[in-house]
Amino acid sequence: MATKVVIGAQWGDEGKGKIIDILAQQSDVVVRSQGGNNAGHTVEANGEQYKLHLIPSGILNPQTLCIIGNGVVVDPGVLLEELDMLQSRGISTDNLRIDARAHVIMPYHRELDGLSEIARGKADIGTTKKGIGPAYMDKAERSGIRMCDLMNRELFIEKARINVKIKNEIIEKIYGGTALNADSMIEEYLGYADRLKKYVADTTVMLYEAIKSGKNVLFEGAQGTLLDLDLGTYPYVTSSHPTSGGVCIGSGIGPTMIDECIGVVKAYTTRVGKGPFPTELNDEIGEAIREKGHEYGTTTGRARRCGWFDAVIVKYAVRTSGLTSIVVNKIDTLGDIGKLKICVGYKKGNEIITEFPPSLEELALCEPVYEEMDGWTGNIGHIRDYKDLPENAKKYIERIEELCDVKVSMIGIGPGRDQNIIKY
Repeated sequence: MATKVVIGAQWGDEGKGKIIDILAQQSDVVVRSQGGNNAGHTVEANGEQYKLHLIPSGILNPQTLCIIGNGVVVDPGVLLEELDMLQSRGISTDNLRIDARAHVIMPYHRELDGLSEIARGKADIGTTKKGIGPAYMDKAERSGIRMCDLMNRELFIEKARINVKIKNEIIEKIYGGTALNADSMIEEYLGYADRLKKYVADTTVMLYEAIKSGKNVLFEGAQGTLLDLDLGTYPYVTSSHPTSGGVCIGSGIGPTMIDECIGVVKAYTTRVGKGPFPTELNDEIGEAIREKGHEYGTTTGRARRCGWFDAVIVKYAVRTSGLTSIVVNKIDTLGDIGKLKICVGYKKGNEIITEFPPSLEELALCEPVYEEMDGWTGNIGHIRDYKDLPENAKKYIERIEELCDVKVSMIGIGPGRDQNIIKY
């Protein structure tokens, strides 16, 4: 297996957790390198469902070392809730490690996240209001608090008091909010520090040594390519880098240590929150896909917007992350839909473009160009061999390969661990 990266190649929610869980069974180390608890993976194993937001999906495998890398922003309260949930269900968390450089989400980050969204009014971004963006802002401003600071009682108290004083000025004078109490915040977080101390380490060293010794390492992506801070549909993006390049920075390894980059997509397209969505279906077909595919957010519970498969954005993900293959999930959801459509390009005025445009203004001028294909009927969740798929399903997969210029390595035909078809 060697060293593999798994990322989302659309707008997130592509079913990465399931694929990561499958690959994690062959992995010695699983690493999360960006984002925070604004992400969510739903994994089904042994007849049970687990919803994970910070802890890598590899935690379900007791022999796997699970790393929360330096590029992740950690809400300690949420992390402890997740640890407690897993432990109460008989899952060991002894093999979890958190990098000492990872930044900590503080209560003022969550408060500012909510207040700034309200202040934007109709121009709001649609964030999860979990403090992710403000935590990354402090990181870039060099005023953030890291896990290693949280573990140092005196240093943490000093930094927290300075930050609370500054943030309260913003909360009260700019947003008209209510000031936060530094003492109760400090007491709460020092309690978190006591419980988390055993998990904190320099994971960059652990990871380097694991790769050098030939261990199988899996990098677990969160969110998706089109939510990347630089390469996504800015400003309707997350505050980190869900592309393969973000893995290197967020886990402390060099790009030459990565052997494979796998992109995960759905057989259609979804996104949560605001922002452009060229192939969105605001009709009965979109609703049918949403209900049949159970398209509601793991983290927020929000209904996902649904639309046809967009080959333009997946081709963009292939190019910007150097994908060596893709996994197509939820092809079973498209059964019995009837005629299917794939977006093969965008019409902009009199021009047909096949590359994703950088600006939202340009994208707003584009209309999807569709290619229609015959669908298939019946349940395919029991199929385990590619040759046994309906002919039209195989044609659909092969057309995706042609349009996106990448191999499809695996096909998901249901939520279960075993409901997968290995294509090559």
